Amino acid sequence: MMHQQGSLMPPLLSGVFCQCHRGVDPGGGGGHAEEPSTASHTASTSKPVTRQPLVPDKDLDPSQPSQPCELCGGPEQDHRLKVLFQVLDVNGDGGICVNDLTIGLKKLGVHRTEHELRKIVKAGDKDLDGQLDFEEFVHYLRDHEKKLRLVFKSLDKKNDGRIDSQEIMQSLRDLGVNISEQQAEKILKSMDKNGTMTIDWNEWRDYHLLHPADNIPEIILYWKHSTIFDVGESLMVPDEFTAEEKKTGMWWRHLVAGGGAGAVSRTCTAPLDRLKVLMQVHASRSNSMRIAGGFVQMIREGGVRSLWRGNGINVIKIAPESAIKFMAYEQIKRLIGSNQETLGIMERFVAGSLAGAIAQSSIYPMEVLKTRLALRKTGQYSGIVDCAKHILQKEGLAAFYKGYIPNMLGIIPYAGIDLAVYETLKNSWLQRFATDSADPGVFVLLACGTTSSTCGQLASYPLALVRTRMQAQATQEGGPQMTMTGLFRHIVRTEGAMGLYRGLAPNFMKVIPAVSISYVVYEHLKITLGVQSR
Repeated sequence: MMHQQGSLMPPLLSGVFCQCHRGVDPGGGGGHAEEPSTASHTASTSKPVTRQPLVPDKDLDPSQPSQPCELCGGPEQDHRLKVLFQVLDVNGDGGICVNDLTIGLKKLGVHRTEHELRKIVKAGDKDLDGQLDFEEFVHYLRDHEKKLRLVFKSLDKKNDGRIDSQEIMQSLRDLGVNISEQQAEKILKSMDKNGTMTIDWNEWRDYHLLHPADNIPEIILYWKHSTIFDVGESLMVPDEFTAEEKKTGMWWRHLVAGGGAGAVSRTCTAPLDRLKVLMQVHASRSNSMRIAGGFVQMIREGGVRSLWRGNGINVIKIAPESAIKFMAYEQIKRLIGSNQETLGIMERFVAGSLAGAIAQSSIYPMEVLKTRLALRKTGQYSGIVDCAKHILQKEGLAAFYKGYIPNMLGIIPYAGIDLAVYETLKNSWLQRFATDSADPGVFVLLACGTTSSTCGQLASYPLALVRTRMQAQATQEGGPQMTMTGLFRHIVRTEGAMGLYRGLAPNFMKVIPAVSISYVVYEHLKITLGVQSR
């Protein structure tokens, strides 16, 4: 796990940005934040390569006065960036490609692998032409410096503006990497320019400025998503857990806390969920079912207790689904071949969608039972087992997989849009407001999670409605047994496009209370289970 990071940044890179950029959003940008390089790489003790300054001393002396501005950092910093760009633009074509970076950085005594250089170009290449022009180069460095600032803050446990060997050891321990004090001191020496055996912000930035860090575990941990939120659907991509959480068993406590929170949340919002199912199946242009009328109808037919029909199986399926999804997600990560602590957004989408499909396939008969129990009339079934027996005897084993295809297809838009919206909102907040900490606070976390989950549900809702109708088909006496495409066409022809969104109102009504309840219960269960809060 140890390899050479490269030599200390030469004078040309020292002070590329002025002090005004500390904690100031230098120009937006997105992307995943990544783990500090020290978390996965220990520098070797080889002597740094030295090089003569590439511009006159007066241009490189950080003590020279300059007039910093909000974005460019003043004319002196502008000049440094232009000179650095010219040095790295080896063939002088106005763009920096991977080959230019390889040769240019070697001239500066900085050594990076081809994989690392490709990540730098990919992260900054906004117009997707395979190279960085001057504007993209400046934007990448400023955006990257912002992320490095957050990493530095997270490592600086004592909040004294310096990182010492104990802080490095503690941060690596949090990531599941245990090193000795001597190894921590080696890391320090590789970055320490003035021999103080501590690293200040300037030393940290200059060392890592052209290293493609993305996936800061501290940010990942602050921005937990699927563990906290339960909106009644189970299509979210699983959370990332650090090696330390896996090693100490904190991961299963998080899952148990999330499962318990989901059980309470689903039980509290079960009446709205049952109303949604009834409206999806029975509402039409000729049978307009309203929210108030729906509740009155349910109570009149089966009493107040009937509002919770189908909730038992909905709660029971949380445990096996969460466990299967988590295990499948971890195995798929290994198959993808990622050796990173955390995955990029596309890898998370692929691994999460596949894990969701495996989990849903495993527990899908429970989904069918939930729909049938929610739609049942008083006295129709005595319980979950009785309902399963009736379906098996009258319709056969295939009935337990009715609506399976639209359910699987629904995973893709739900997981994709939920992840994309959440990442967009997260990165927007980090760029604009994260000056000293990656911790967004409860309100921002709830707002981002609720928005992204709602968008995911909205995108996959027509597929969810078709799934529910297919699951319920055998309960409608003499009703046609339609395929997925046939049912889509029938709904659009008889009810219009809006027919695909029947039951959307009660579905959205339960989102905010469901998220709020699951968050409060999750936090209390974390304390009860001894989950360490970061």
